Amino acid sequence: MDIIKATPADVALIAPLFDAYRFFYGQASNLALAEEFIAERLANNGSVILLAVDSSGKALGFTQLYPSFSSVSAVRIWVLNDLFVNVNARRQGVATQLMHAAKELGIKTGVKGLLLETGVNNVNAQRLYESLGYIKDSGS
Repeated sequence: MDIIKATPADVALIAPLFDAYRFFYGQASNLALAEEFIAERLANNGSVILLAVDSSGKALGFTQLYPSFSSVSAVRIWVLNDLFVNVNARRQGVATQLMHAAKELGIKTGVKGLLLETGVNNVNAQRLYESLGYIKDSGS
């Protein structure tokens, strides 16, 4: 498995995963919308997408990082809003490798840290994040 930084040429690989990700969160499947959204993010540098691919180039999963800032610290941060692994590639370390790659990108780009966001009911993602040393903020 390789983790690559996606380019506009990778939209066709990412869009089905992004569509499935949206479906997981209760949205209607809409591949055209997924393609348009991902293409726009990549074309305008509105996000960075890390894509896990197997040895044949098949997309296994992705994570999408959005640039943001901490006003108090006056530094840049990444918001990791999206992490998704194809159902056939789960339990193979894909999500963990994507998370490691996101952390490495954060170090390379000199951000203060990664802010992770996930659904309150997504306990699998929460367990993964906590197993990697991230601390849950209960909002209180």
